[in-house]
Amino acid sequence: MPELRVLIVGASIAGPCAAYWLARSGCSEVTVIERYPSFRRGGQNIDIRSYGVAVMRKMGDMEERVRSRLAPFKGLELVNKTGRVLATMRASGDADRQALVSEFEIFRDDLSEIMYDLSLEAGKGNAGEPNRVRYVFGEQISSLAQPAGENGPIKVEFANGVLQPSEFDLVIACDGATSRTRALGFHCNVRDHIESIDAWGAYFSIPKSILRDGQYGQGYSAVPGRFMGVGPDHDGKTNRVALVGIHPRTSETAPRMEEFRQASRMGTEATKTFVADVFRGAGWQTEQLLELMEKADNFYASEMVQVKMPSLSQGRFVLCGDAGYAAGPTGTGTSLAMLGAYILAGEVASHRNDLPSAIKAYEERMRPVITESQKIPSGMPGIMAPQTTWGLMLRNIIFVVLCNLMALGSSLPLWLGGLFSIAFGNAHGTIIPEYDWGS
Repeated sequence: MPELRVLIVGASIAGPCAAYWLARSGCSEVTVIERYPSFRRGGQNIDIRSYGVAVMRKMGDMEERVRSRLAPFKGLELVNKTGRVLATMRASGDADRQALVSEFEIFRDDLSEIMYDLSLEAGKGNAGEPNRVRYVFGEQISSLAQPAGENGPIKVEFANGVLQPSEFDLVIACDGATSRTRALGFHCNVRDHIESIDAWGAYFSIPKSILRDGQYGQGYSAVPGRFMGVGPDHDGKTNRVALVGIHPRTSETAPRMEEFRQASRMGTEATKTFVADVFRGAGWQTEQLLELMEKADNFYASEMVQVKMPSLSQGRFVLCGDAGYAAGPTGTGTSLAMLGAYILAGEVASHRNDLPSAIKAYEERMRPVITESQKIPSGMPGIMAPQTTWGLMLRNIIFVVLCNLMALGSSLPLWLGGLFSIAFGNAHGTIIPEYDWGS
């Protein structure tokens, strides 16, 4: 591998995963920048499925590390407004054929930290040599300049002065669906190429447990289009909370989406006020959760979207993960980011003296997977929180039947899940490219 300097923007999932594989490929220098001043804590549970499992099993002892940090719950109880349990969703017990509750449910910050550690280990050289992977927090890009023909190093200037202007052979944007770096590299607006799912989520932790059983999370839906999920944290004393609002364009609540966007632009306090206004009076534990939300210092909220780009690259500027192909409510986002990072680095390793061919091959391999992964299953995301009382009753009946069938050992729900979404596919049947990493 020739001397290759790579800049990665974003240190959540795709960024550290790409850093790991690029270090494995022999890149001489991989710099990962993150605009937040330190490693971000908090966030809800995400999961690893299908091709994500296949990639994980190629990353040394990553599966062992993930299993040691799994989110501490056995399943999710669906409850009504009085707290009565209607149905209990559990994992299938088979990591290669997963149910709605994954075998690899893990908090986002825990998975990020695992990949962060793995990438630094992959970047270690001989004694006395600097690590080929480095992380710089509190920094972001202010400008990108490519040479004519877009086949030369990219000149990068930084916004906060932590790093000096530098040239990089490859710049990879991994900074999420609303990527500011994508806007710079493609000369577009942040919301260009974004398709709204007409839903949003708010996430925070509370300093107490409100769960009936500390081994199970609980989910509650209220019309129109409101969902609350509460799960235990590792310490057994605190809970992580997700509040989701769904506002279809044909519904009476459709204007709420623009209200959410306006509140988000105004900041955290305005967003908390908006969320409280939407959920107040919804029943179950709502009032207590809203009171605790006001005091939460790790609150954040985001719109649920898909990113659909006409191209994944401009010259040597490349998109990876949600920045290039956010999947939305399909259950594949984390796994798609992991696969994209693996394939991008693998093609760089395979085309060792030809970055344009590597980038082209990356896009050609990813396009069919992106198309399949962005197919939103019928009824999503509305099935989380139906708009009408009759719709909620029907949803509950379906969940009760499916959960009881799984409890009786029936494979029918898993078979139906495989038809419903690629996220429930068999990991053993997932074929991903093999690469020579040179180590």
